[in-house]
Amino acid sequence: MPASNYLKGKVIDGTVRGINFAAPATVYVSLHTADPTANATPATEISAGWYARQATAFAAQSTAGQTSNSGTVTYNGVSGSPVTATHFAVWDAATLGNMLYYAPLSAPKTFAVTDVPTWLPGTLTVTAT
Repeated sequence: MPASNYLKGKVIDGTVRGINFAAPATVYVSLHTADPTANATPATEISAGWYARQATAFAAQSTAGQTSNSGTVTYNGVSGSPVTATHFAVWDAATLGNMLYYAPLSAPKTFAVTDVPTWLPGTLTVTAT
């Protein structure tokens, strides 16, 4: 899972320039219909009345530079029309904010109306690359 350009800049600032980076107290997982890219553009995040980023906790590193969600991530039930999610991302805010990491899902997932998008613990993996 690549780090966003924003986060890469913060790592450089913190490690070789002495500029502190305050880690977010809460991170949020978003779902995307296409690759959000390292710049978080183009805007590919799902946009629907039922959808909102979900606050998510991550476990301690399982291996160097890797972790995954420690709890179940559950979104509201899909309404309006079906949607296919292909990627997810981790953000420092529930809306707007800065994307930290992004990655494709293990396989695209189409959600029908009334489906409840859910990821069990350990299924959304973040790897610092």
